[in-house]
Amino acid sequence: MLLNQKKTNKSYFYGFKKLVLFMENENFIFCLEAVPDIDHLIETEVVKNLETLAFSHGIASIYKTCDTIEGLEESLNALLYDEHFKDYEIIYLVMPGQQNNICLHDYYYSLEEIAEIFEGKLKGKIIHFSNKKILDLTEDEAQYFLDITNARAISGYGIKHSKVDSIHLDRVFFSLFQDSDDPIENVEELHQKHYALCKFLDFRLYY
Repeated sequence: MLLNQKKTNKSYFYGFKKLVLFMENENFIFCLEAVPDIDHLIETEVVKNLETLAFSHGIASIYKTCDTIEGLEESLNALLYDEHFKDYEIIYLVMPGQQNNICLHDYYYSLEEIAEIFEGKLKGKIIHFSNKKILDLTEDEAQYFLDITNARAISGYGIKHSKVDSIHLDRVFFSLFQDSDDPIENVEELHQKHYALCKFLDFRLYY
């Protein structure tokens, strides 16, 4: 189904490929960003956004980068063995692509392929895409991804705009999960608070 409506105690590790921000909180975000070369360190706007989430909203996160499909698979598989895996409610993917695929190192991978790689491994997770890629799935495509991975929902944007990044709306969306773990309720509240931007970027949730 598609839904779219037109005092902290912190330890902080920032490394080559990973930013870890742990707070006294039960909710975490795992962010995976596609970059041209994981061995070339750059601090992206995504990192700054996650820092704001941690220090302003108390939402902890792990940030990693990937430049190949093998890197994506390795990072998400490593997450499965993390003792806090059950606490990572949102998997935040920042990578280019088209309606039903992602692009890594100039290769395109369909969401069906991604679903099969992580078959049964994403139970209860919300997979959220930034608007670096358009997310535009048919009902069958969305249901296939959810059924195969056991993910709870997929969210993202129907419009990619060169001058309007979704990063600030992403941050608001994530912060709403502090008070409610119901994605439908949170999408409705997001539209109430930022209707114009949600409509402009065509925020959508498949569940």
